[in-house]
Amino acid sequence: MFYRLLKYVILGPLLRLIFRPRIEGLEHLPESGAAIVAGNHLSFADHFLMPAIIKRRITFLAKAEYFTGPGIKGRLTAAFFRNIGQIPVDRSGKEAGQAAIREGLGVLRRGELLGIYPEGTRSHDGRLYKGKVGVAAMALKAQAPVIPCAMIGTFEAQPPGQKFPKMHRVTIRFGKPLDFSRYVGMDGEKAILRAVTDEIMYAILDLSGQEYVDKYAALVKAEAEEEKARKFPRMPLS
Repeated sequence: MFYRLLKYVILGPLLRLIFRPRIEGLEHLPESGAAIVAGNHLSFADHFLMPAIIKRRITFLAKAEYFTGPGIKGRLTAAFFRNIGQIPVDRSGKEAGQAAIREGLGVLRRGELLGIYPEGTRSHDGRLYKGKVGVAAMALKAQAPVIPCAMIGTFEAQPPGQKFPKMHRVTIRFGKPLDFSRYVGMDGEKAILRAVTDEIMYAILDLSGQEYVDKYAALVKAEAEEEKARKFPRMPLS
């Protein structure tokens, strides 16, 4: 009920007013059955905008930090994300990737839509980064098609660090479903997982027109922070 209230009465109409989304390729989303929607991730608004414009309910894997914040604000944020159907995934430690795959497979085995950002984090500069292979593992294990999706304009509307979005028209573009049935049973082979993931990322790139960086976004962010720390070292407190 909370999900429907947000989608059709509160959040959906508000997001349509702010972003005036132009939707392309909506016919590529299946009307029923399991499927993975794999997209680029440019803005916090991405979590809400796509679910607001498609008919079927879609469940995203969300970082656990959204569910573990302190105080009243943290509890309200956690409740909000749970009620809109988001699943917390701990991205730390060796088991993080496997935990995400288990949660995603649970959604797909129920015949639902699963939303995932293969980059693993928001792009800090608007470029498209190397995808992590979890999306490929889920697609092969669940034998589910992958629909590539490109969010265009959300970075300009609400870049990382900006609390509130500004009015800016965006485009949400869905591509043709990618079928990886030829690789079923090969989800344990690293080369296959990498090839499938790269094919998905290329399809997203083709839709979005972004500049591509063949490195993980989290690594590039960390390198940028280290460079910043070297150039502007903190002065010791006296």
